[in-house]
This record gives sequence, C-alpha cells and structure tokens, in this order.
Amino acid sequence: MEEKKFDPYQFIGFILIALILTWMLYKNGPAEDDPNTKITNTEQVDSQNINNDINSTQSDSLIQQQKVAAYGDLGSLFKSIDQPVVSLKTDRFNLELNPKGGQISKLILNSYENYEDAPLPLISEDNTDFNIKLNTLDGRVLNTHDMYFNPVIRDGADAVQVEMKASLNAQQYISFSYSFPKNGNLFSFSVKTIGMSAILNTNLAPELSWKTDVFRNSRSIDYENRYTEFTFGYEDDRVDYLSLSGNDEETRENIRWISYRQHFFSAILIPEQPIYEANIRSIDLSGDQSLNKRYTKSFTTNYKLNTGGDLNTNLKFYYGPTDYKALKKLEGDLETSIPMGWGIFGWINRVLFLPLFEFLSSFLSYGIAIIVMTIIVRLAMSPVTYKSYVSQIKMKILRPDIEVINNKFKDDAVKRQQETMSLYSRAGANPMSGCVPALLQLPVFYALFSFFPVAFVLRDKSFLWADDLSSYDSILDLGFSIPFYGDHVSLFPILASIAIFFYTQMTTGQQAMPQQPGMPNMKIIIYLMPLMMLFFFNNYASGLSLYYFVSNLLTIFLMLVIKNYIIDDTKILAKIEENKKKPKKAGGFSARLQKAMEEAEKQKNAGKGRRK
Repeated sequence: MEEKKFDPYQFIGFILIALILTWMLYKNGPAEDDPNTKITNTEQVDSQNINNDINSTQSDSLIQQQKVAAYGDLGSLFKSIDQPVVSLKTDRFNLELNPKGGQISKLILNSYENYEDAPLPLISEDNTDFNIKLNTLDGRVLNTHDMYFNPVIRDGADAVQVEMKASLNAQQYISFSYSFPKNGNLFSFSVKTIGMSAILNTNLAPELSWKTDVFRNSRSIDYENRYTEFTFGYEDDRVDYLSLSGNDEETRENIRWISYRQHFFSAILIPEQPIYEANIRSIDLSGDQSLNKRYTKSFTTNYKLNTGGDLNTNLKFYYGPTDYKALKKLEGDLETSIPMGWGIFGWINRVLFLPLFEFLSSFLSYGIAIIVMTIIVRLAMSPVTYKSYVSQIKMKILRPDIEVINNKFKDDAVKRQQETMSLYSRAGANPMSGCVPALLQLPVFYALFSFFPVAFVLRDKSFLWADDLSSYDSILDLGFSIPFYGDHVSLFPILASIAIFFYTQMTTGQQAMPQQPGMPNMKIIIYLMPLMMLFFFNNYASGLSLYYFVSNLLTIFLMLVIKNYIIDDTKILAKIEENKKKPKKAGGFSARLQKAMEEAEKQKNAGKGRRK
C-alpha cells in the first residue's frame, strides 16, 4: 500500500482553521482582570455591596430621622409614609413598586424559570437601583432613592398607570409615572418636578443613575457570563460593547439606547432623546466567592438630564427575552444588541440561518430542526467537499512524479520547485485547492458558532439526553473541576470529537506519515482538532455540539459517496496523463512566480561563475 506523504498545504489549511477556532473561543471566553482597569478597588467594593447599609450599626428609623432633620424644610421628602408596596400583575410581569425611592423593587417574568426551576427575576432583592440626583440652590443634594413616594394607581383597558409622588406640598413635588401595558415587555416611565424650580439649581443638571447586579440564570455561570454584556447603540446606527471579561469603564456620547444583556434576557433603557454623554461601567462579579456565584456582572449608567427649569424626562424600558424576533418588532435597532456575528457572519445568520431555523422549528422539534438544517447546509456545501476530495485524488496520483522530481533535483531547491510547479500546471492540479475549500467553509462555521449560543428559541428545549439545547448536555457530574474542561462530561462534544477524528483521518490518511525536517508530523492534526472540540465545547450549548456532530457525520458520508460512486480514479489519472502531454503556458501569478524563480536561478549561477 502506498504511503501518504506530508502535504504542507493541507497542514497550513488545518492550522489556519485551528488558529481561527482558538481565536474565536478565546474572544468569547473569560479572561483575567485588566490590571490597568479604570475602576479602583474601592469602587469595586462599593458596586459589589448589594446592601449599601449592611455594615451600618444604626437602625433605618434613626437614619431616616437624621435625614429629615438634616434637610429641614425639605425633610418631608424623606419622611417615611405608611404605604404598602404596590403589587401589579400583567401578562408578562409580576411587579412590585416600593414607596421608598418610587422605583421597581421586583420584576419577575411570568413565562420563564431559571436553572433551579424557580421564577425568573430581573429585579429583586435590591439588585437594581434607580436614582435621580438633584441639586438645590443652597448646595444640598437630593437623591430620589432616599425619598418616599405616594402611589396613585389607574387600571386602564390596555395599561396600568402608576404615579408616584414625593411631595413638599400640593404645589411642589417630584413625580415618577409608569405605564405598564397589559401585554408586552416595553413600558414607559417619566420623571417630572412640579413647582421645584425655585428650590433646585438649574445650573447643575440632574443626574440619572441606573445600576443592576445581574442575576445568574443558567447552570454554567462561566458560559452565561461570556454572553452577559453591556451593549449600547450610539450615533445613527452604530453599536458597541464594554469588555466581556474583567472590568471596563468608558464615557461615551450620543447614546440611543443602553442594554444590560443577560445572555437570554435583557434590561434596555431607551431615552426619548439621545444621551449627550454618559459614564458607563461593567464589573465582573462571577469570580467573587463572597457572592456565592449568584451574580454574573454589575452594570452602571450615569448621565446628566437636560433641564431649563422643572425636570421633564421620558424614558422607555424593555425587560424580557433577548430574542431577535421580539426585539426586531420594537422601534429602533434593539435587535443589534444580540451578537449574531460581525460583518458577513452576522449577515449569514440574519438573512439565511435565522429564517431557515425559524421555518424548520415551526413544524419540527428543535433538535430535529437542527439536524435538518445541518443536512441542508452540508448539501449546499457539497460542491466544496467534492472539489476538496478531487484535489486530494489528483495530489495522490501526482505523488510518484513529485518524488521523481525531488530525487532528481534534491540539491537544487529552485529547480525542484520550478519542475514541481510545471507538473502541477500541466496536470491541471492546484496544491492550494486542498485547503482552500476548508477555508471557504469558515464563514458558515463562524456564523453557526455565533448563532446557536444566542438562539433564544433553544432555551429549555430538550432533545434526547439534552434537557436544554442552549446549555451543556451533562451525562456525568465529576465532583471536581478539570482546567479548561469543567466539572462535568457532555456527550455531544464527545460524539463530535469522534466524528471529526475519523473525518481528519480520511483527509490526512491513517498510515504512518514520515516527519519531514522542520515540519511537525501530520498525525498531530488527527489528534489536535478532536481534542480542541472536546475541551472547548464541553461547556457550550449542546445545540452547537449537535450541529458539529451531525455535520461531520454527513461530511464523512458525502466523502464516501463521492469516493465510491462519483469519482473514478482511473478517469482522473487518464485525464492528468493527457494534460501532462499538452504544453501549457503559465499565466498570471504562476508566470510571475516562474519568472522570479528563473531570475533567482540565473543570479545563483552567475554567483557560482564569479567564484570560479
């Protein structure tokens, strides 16, 4: 049996794929904190302190009495009132509004549960603080989260209206107005000051602060944290992000919306007018052991409100699933907060894979829909597979001739390369065509790599042993953690690794491959790719691993069909022999390369003549 030799072009193709895969996983993976972060240790401690008064030895009542006394004529704003928490329920939310601060103290999504099968809260247990800071003419600072508001509720046909008032008197008060639709995740909010212009310093603009410590909602906090991100739209149509890993802080201008994306759920602030300038901040809480892996990140936004007298600002908030279809229906470009991939990769997902998967899942189970979509993608890519395999056959047939050239010109590298390229040209073979088809598949590979982890429709959808296609499909809990692998064993990545192992064997050969000087043995590739798949995908969405498993099985099947029923090695050999007999003039890049090598050969010979 003929021994397959080392093909450097295939090696380059596989290495490029491995490097790109590693870069993608590194880009989406956790990283260490930046030692040059703008956020000081003191600020980190403050932001991670879920209860600001946890270390206080004073009672709430004493603090409240001191505030009332300190603010004198404004003390009534901070005087506790005998008002219960306002409880509301819509088709989408269970809500509570606290008289203290006039803000939402609980918001639970009715239709969803977290990884513990408990109700899924986006706001609860003081994880969110909303505050308006006002400055008085005599230099005092008023914070609305310290004030007490009287609620007035109006239950309409389409929405529930709640107005919260913190009053000095009937003519002077601060008003928070909410409008919660009976059906929908987008609600309105407005803040006004009535008759307060004689008290407030209009030269110092009020400042809005919105802070949220994001709850963990998935089994793998590390995986969820990779897709929990501070996202914002700015200028006319641009979108940017704060760092996914570690801590990050920036000051940005002309912001249209701000999204606290929590992988599969989002809290989005939409101002009536673009924000002129905002200080935005993201802090990673997932590694803080004192928080017991309860939170992934902490997000904070601070910006000045425009005012020329009494304050009058209107906002909208979206609390709900990070679902491309749902966000697309809303005004603006909120769907761009979902990382569908950049450039052509995002285009492929939005235009091709998203509509295709939506269509298939409308009448198939989600696991079967993934399999059918995989079949469609592989059939669409089958011409590339065919070209790749034909190239391998041609290179195999030409190998004896190449060996003859190598032996004949073993001491003349330039001449050896000239003769080899001449052989390729006359035979109609291209050594680069072995790796080019693999590179052509990278846009599809990366697009699907971006698609499955953010596909909201896969959340809580089961298939075979996987009870959630948006999370890993653990079949064994190890009880300890293996670096880069995790504390469990997922089955789909194992199956995908086995499939890619056999596919790589088919493309690189299973016989012994002698190692050439300066180049690693090709057998390394046979084991490198499956190991990367096994380690990197153990914590990824099982839907993604299912796709790669089925995709590699189909590729193996297509290559066997092409080899046994479509390609005739004898005919290809006859065609190559016929082409070799025909003189073929090199053109384009080949001609320039040939000419450059001839010039190099002349210079080499001239140098030898002078030395003689």
